[in-house]
This record gives sequence, structure tokens and C-alpha cells, in this order.
Amino acid sequence: MPSADKLIVCRSSTGSLSLNGSVFEQILENDRGYANESYFMPCDEKEQTRLAIIHQCFTSVLSGQLSFQNIPRSAKRILDVGTGIGDWAIAVAERFPTAEVTATDITCFQPTDVPPNVFFEIDDAREEWTYTEPFDFIHLRGLSGAFSDWAAVYKEAHKHLQANGILEVADFGNITTTEPIADSYLSIYNGACLSAAEKSGVTLGLDHMKKALLESVGFSIAKTRTLDIPLGTWSNDPRKKLAGKMALIAALEGLEAMSLRLLTRHMDWKAEDVRDLCDKVQEELMRPGVRPMISCQFTVARKLMI
Repeated sequence: MPSADKLIVCRSSTGSLSLNGSVFEQILENDRGYANESYFMPCDEKEQTRLAIIHQCFTSVLSGQLSFQNIPRSAKRILDVGTGIGDWAIAVAERFPTAEVTATDITCFQPTDVPPNVFFEIDDAREEWTYTEPFDFIHLRGLSGAFSDWAAVYKEAHKHLQANGILEVADFGNITTTEPIADSYLSIYNGACLSAAEKSGVTLGLDHMKKALLESVGFSIAKTRTLDIPLGTWSNDPRKKLAGKMALIAALEGLEAMSLRLLTRHMDWKAEDVRDLCDKVQEELMRPGVRPMISCQFTVARKLMI
């Protein structure tokens, strides 16, 4: 339940409010809950737990910071697109108490202990954004495969940024291993998911973070960085062990989350076959001597002064 000192609401573009949980009933499919009929990632309790772990993983990768690009202390308006359970938005609101933080997603949850300067809104970023005041910083994280037309989303972000405002996009790539595994279940999994995503009209991976795509809608790329995160504790770098441990948990839990709806809907797989493959991938990644890893990319773009 929301904390007693603040009533938490979810605002929507139609003006409706949620006072206790999500405005929308979850769509139950193969024992997982989804926000709508189209988006392939679930939004149930299991997925919310995974998202919380991912937030901690990103924080660890960024050495305790919340963004790759420093958010200006003068920022008055901050937007988090695809906020999920809202961990990032809440943390930013706490660090920037004078800024108004807007957190949007296609569904809305009721986090507790929410600062008074963060607002959760039900909104679909694929549609026209209707904000009347520009933002100083716009944040998108973990949205690979969420949009079929990333250029349109970036155009809206560009339109709703202040001059010299900042857009930061962060995402994970596919799971790989340091040494190839012959006839691996991981390669079968990655190939099947990529094919299913393509059939559904979206792409997985990091293509949406390419410099040319952002520049095509008017952004200037300030900086970009790709980090290879070891999944597990096999790295000799102590700084990577904590992030790797959390990333492994999130990655293993994410196997089913990413693949279940994609493969059952677009590749005609049975749910039990998807779960069986996920189990085999997990077992493969946990074998002694196997060193799994995942790429984490950050791209920072700026809206040029006119």
C-alpha cells in the first residue's frame, strides 16, 4: 500500500487515475501476466522482482550513479520513459528534490515511499507525446524490442527536450560466452528470439542505439560506451563481481520473460517447449568453465541549441 503521508496515483492521458495497483488488469497467458496484447515482456510480480535486480545492476555498473551522463543540478523536469516499477525515477527524485520527475509506462504500479516530486503516468511512448513543458533530461532504459519505430520515439524525445537538453538510452545486448560452445542451446535460444521478434515487427539487441539513427532526427551524440559485464562471479575484477552476480540472476530470470510470448505467438512453440529450452540454457550457462557475459551500452545525445 502507498505510504500514509502521500497518496500515490497514476495519471493517464485520458485523465483516469489508479489508486490501488495497476489501472489495467493483467492479461494472463501461459501463467505470466502482461500489460496488453502486443508487448512481449510480462509485467507480473516475477518480472517486477527481476526489474528491481536490473536497477541494482545498473547502479553497480555506474559505481553508484543513476546515469552515465551527469544530470545537471539545475534540471527542473526529468522524464523516465518505460519506467517499469519506477526504481530509477524514485531514486532520481530523491537526489533531485527540486526537480519534477515524470515516470511513464503502459501500465502502472503502486510503489511505496514515493517522493512528492515524482509522478507516474500511464502512457504509450509509441503515440504522440502531449507534454506542454519541455524536459531537461529524458531517460530510456531496458526497452530493446519495445518499439517498431525507434525514429518516431526519438523524434518525440527531441521535440520535448529543452535546447541543450539530454537524452540517455541504456540497454543490454544478447547473452554470449567468452568461448563459443558448439551446438549450444544459447545459440538456439538467441536465434529463435531474434527470428520471433523480427516476425512481430521489432528488433532485439542494440541497433536502436546507433549513432546514425539518433542523428537522423536531430540529435548530436555526446558520448557512447559499451561495457562487457561478466555474468556471475568468474571475473578477476572485484568491481565486476557484484554487478556480475546480480546480472546473472536477472539474465537467467529473463530467459523466460523475453522468450515466452515471442516464441508461442510468432513461432508456434508450445509453452512447455519454451520453458524446456530456457532450462537447458540456464544449465549450460552454469556449467563449470563456461564464462557467460552480456554487453551493456549507454548512448548520450544532446538537443543542439538553435
